[in-house]
Amino acid sequence: MPEKKKTRAAATEKSSGPTTNDVPTLFRLTMEVGDLNEAAEFYSKLLGLVGRLQAGSRVYFTCGPVTLQVVDVSSVKKPHPAAKALSFVVNDLDAVFARAQSLQCLSTEEVHGEPGGRISVRPWGERSFYAEDQWHNPLCFVEAGTGYPG
Repeated sequence: MPEKKKTRAAATEKSSGPTTNDVPTLFRLTMEVGDLNEAAEFYSKLLGLVGRLQAGSRVYFTCGPVTLQVVDVSSVKKPHPAAKALSFVVNDLDAVFARAQSLQCLSTEEVHGEPGGRISVRPWGERSFYAEDQWHNPLCFVEAGTGYPG
């Protein structure tokens, strides 16, 4: 009896992992800070959003389909070592840049030979800038339509 040929779709499904229905959806990212009130004020000004105070020394900001959870870890002996860099897609990059500039939180690091705290088009095509909060959490803001999906 001849073997059935696998269809390309069946072969791809098995080799590429979960099917579309099984792909996890990112819904919340956590940022650790040392002072919740300062952080709530900082992120409210920077993002142009109002945060929602939550139980457990945290404040939530709705950023599209993902919630930014800002957690005060000042009473924790050793903060969690998870990566904390966040990238935001925004429609008006210049407006966010102006807010970051007024908060004096623009990055002083270089990104591919250019100042990260300056709006520029990166080698991968994104128009972006980098910032950092006072707890040294790195932030990246990318103009909508220029994001590189990888």
